Amino acid sequence: VQLQASGGGLVQAGESLRLSCAASGRYTMGWFRQAPGKERNFVAGISWSGTGTSYADSVKGRFTISRDNAKNTVYLQMNSLKPEDTAVYYCAVMPIYYSRVGQHWGQGTQVTVSS
Repeated sequence: VQLQASGGGLVQAGESLRLSCAASGRYTMGWFRQAPGKERNFVAGISWSGTGTSYADSVKGRFTISRDNAKNTVYLQMNSLKPEDTAVYYCAVMPIYYSRVGQHWGQGTQVTVSS
């Protein structure tokens, strides 16, 4: 399994970013994030088919996970970003899209939201 995340950057509060994760195959996937000094936490997951999604309460209504299976790529559209969304974001293969557990990890991409 190979995962390549991209799309992070520095934005102001209220702005948007879209993260991408290119995978070596089609898997149940998710996004997690880790802020400095904190543990890595689940953000969103999507089923193999794309019909099932799950979100952490802190991002519901602001973030949307989606996938393009023709490209083996999963996206995380992040709107209305807040300073507390600042973290390194990781994509991961998940056993089940609502399991909140990652099995294989890509490298992280930094998201910084300034106030």
